[in-house]
Amino acid sequence: MKVRIPNSGGPGNMNQMLKQAQKMQEDMAALQEDLEQREYTASSGGGMVEVTVDGKHFIKSIKINPDIVDAEDVEMLEDLITVAVNEAIGNAAKTAEEEMGAVTGGMNIPGLF
Repeated sequence: MKVRIPNSGGPGNMNQMLKQAQKMQEDMAALQEDLEQREYTASSGGGMVEVTVDGKHFIKSIKINPDIVDAEDVEMLEDLITVAVNEAIGNAAKTAEEEMGAVTGGMNIPGLF
C-alpha cells in the first residue's frame, strides 16, 4: 500500500515561505529599533514622582516634586520612586510585547521578549 503525500506546492512554495520569514525578520528588526528609541513615562504619588525610561529599560530621568521630600519619611519617597520606575519599565515591556506580537502574528518565538 502506498501513501500519497499531498503536494505542498514544491520549491515555489518553499521560496514564498522563506520570503515571508525574511520579511517578518526585517519588520521585527525595524520595530525593535523603533521600540528602543521610544520613551515611556510613569508617575506615582499623584504625579509627585515621575520616571522616564527608554525602550532598553534605562532610566532617562527622574523628576521629584519638592513638596514630597520629607527628611523624616525617606522611605515613602523611595517607595514612590520604585513604583514609578517599575511602572515605566512595565509599560515599555508591554508595548514591545504587544507590537512585536502584531508583527509575528501571535507566534511565540522563544527568546524574543
